[in-house]
Amino acid sequence: MALYGGTNETLEALTRRLLDRFPGLQFVCRISPLFRPLTEEEDAAYTRQLVESGARIIFVGIGCPKQERWMAAHKGRIPAVMIGVGAAFDFLSGRVRQAPAWMQRAGLEWLFRLAMEPKRLWWRYFKHNPRFVLLFALQLAGIKLFREAKP
Repeated sequence: MALYGGTNETLEALTRRLLDRFPGLQFVCRISPLFRPLTEEEDAAYTRQLVESGARIIFVGIGCPKQERWMAAHKGRIPAVMIGVGAAFDFLSGRVRQAPAWMQRAGLEWLFRLAMEPKRLWWRYFKHNPRFVLLFALQLAGIKLFREAKP
């Protein structure tokens, strides 16, 4: 398995915690990409590293929607299952505190995260949450905005 995302410190802590809990895990590649748009050469080097590692599963933790775009752009270029995990690296490594259980059950983890990191998250939530609610309401009403893709 491979990990793509987070900082080197986060990946180290995450690896230690996972190996403590699941001693048989094998990490064939861990990449902490730069926190800026990558050049074509940097992206090609990371892609090559992932392919050459032989990883069959890659956990991608670079945040939403960036990780979804990254996985879509690398589909067919990396012969592995890619799973977007958002902030899971930060949570599982112990670097970032998760919401209390009652907030998680109530679907309010986003509110807890916003309170913890308002400067970083306010724009993401301001932009995407209303879009989600609107599109969800349209879907409930049976209104289709997009054509279904044909196989």
